[in-house]
Amino acid sequence: MKKLVLLILGFILGALAMYFYCCKEEPINITDPTPPKGLIKPAEIKTLTQAYDPRYQAINNAIFEGDEGGDNRSSWYALEDLENFLTLAKIQAGDLGYTMDGIRIYPGAHSAIDKTPGYSTFLIVPTGYRNSSEGSMMFFQKGGGGKDIDGGNGLNRGEDGDPPGANYPQ
Repeated sequence: MKKLVLLILGFILGALAMYFYCCKEEPINITDPTPPKGLIKPAEIKTLTQAYDPRYQAINNAIFEGDEGGDNRSSWYALEDLENFLTLAKIQAGDLGYTMDGIRIYPGAHSAIDKTPGYSTFLIVPTGYRNSSEGSMMFFQKGGGGKDIDGGNGLNRGEDGDPPGANYPQ
């Protein structure tokens, strides 16, 4: 009887030890992400956007003369929209036979409505390189990343600046 009690006690202690050993939650190990190439401070953002002022004024004066508010200087995109776009673009790139390696941002303009010129906008287009079964040096190319993915959807419809002509910071 004494051996049976010790055997049951051993099973219970073993089960408890396994529970605490196997089911113990590991602490979340958060590491700082690697800063991307091109990360700039707010002071440099101000400098760069102010250096754009003469171009903005030339475009604005030539196209939006007499219109209140002027042209757009920025577009705002919701984080969720950007994340969803990137996910869908990667899937579409694979379906089209590409590996997505980045995005390219193009300036564009909406169509004029009546006599009012369309606001400027910024279009986000996926870039990448065509998948191939043979060895390729395309991945190691210099410059601005891959080519625009032929047939890939882009992202538009960002929110206008507030007001449209406002410079950084808004």
